Amino acid sequence: MIEVSKQDEGTYTVTVSATGTTRHRVTLSPDYHNKLTGGTVAPETLIERSFEFLLERESNSAILAEFDLPLIGSYFPEYEAEIRKRLQTD
Repeated sequence: MIEVSKQDEGTYTVTVSATGTTRHRVTLSPDYHNKLTGGTVAPETLIERSFEFLLERESNSAILAEFDLPLIGSYFPEYEAEIRKRLQTD
């Protein structure tokens, strides 16, 4: 289970309950949000789908405790193209 809650403008707490529960602090700029979604999807949805993407590749305990959302693309170059596809089918 993935729960995303907004802390302030551009900062979110993500709680992932899997084999254990982890908490992550994620930042998301309006520019990057718009780049990936065209403004058609809520930031919380983008972050939730991004964590689904990450959890397909690693355990929740392996996900960084704090990061800026664009960092995912540094580890997984297919991230941006894949997340756009996923958001179009929602």
